[in-house]
Amino acid sequence: MPVPSVPGRSFIAPRAMLDLVRAAVLGCYGVTGLVDRSVMRRVLARLGVPGRGIALTLDHGIAIDLSIAVGHGLPIAEVARQVDSAVRYAIHHATGREVARLVIHVNGLRVSSAGPAEATAPRPAAEAAPVVQDAASGAEGAGG
Repeated sequence: MPVPSVPGRSFIAPRAMLDLVRAAVLGCYGVTGLVDRSVMRRVLARLGVPGRGIALTLDHGIAIDLSIAVGHGLPIAEVARQVDSAVRYAIHHATGREVARLVIHVNGLRVSSAGPAEATAPRPAAEAAPVVQDAASGAEGAGG
């Protein structure tokens, strides 16, 4: 049985909305972090001042601008679609309101130290676990 809605108002602090958006974005596969768009904010981030990477306005509906960094070798469009879906769901689930405008800027590409090719490539047969023959039974098994 549906619960009848009760008229009234609720107030959500902008900081709480930022935390919802940040958690939704950083929980998406492929997002390596939030990036500030201005050069000055990026310099401050290098000095240890935490950056935001999120611009939120609540004037005429909920409008969100995101600046994210994506992992190297991942499909950027798919990561952006996943971020869009996750943010819209988190806001709607927590507040019951729809996001009027959501813009995602991919401002960075992070490369791991091993690189995607070396990190995911299978080992050649020569590097596989050596085959050891048990002298007593003559049976072969993987050693290691």
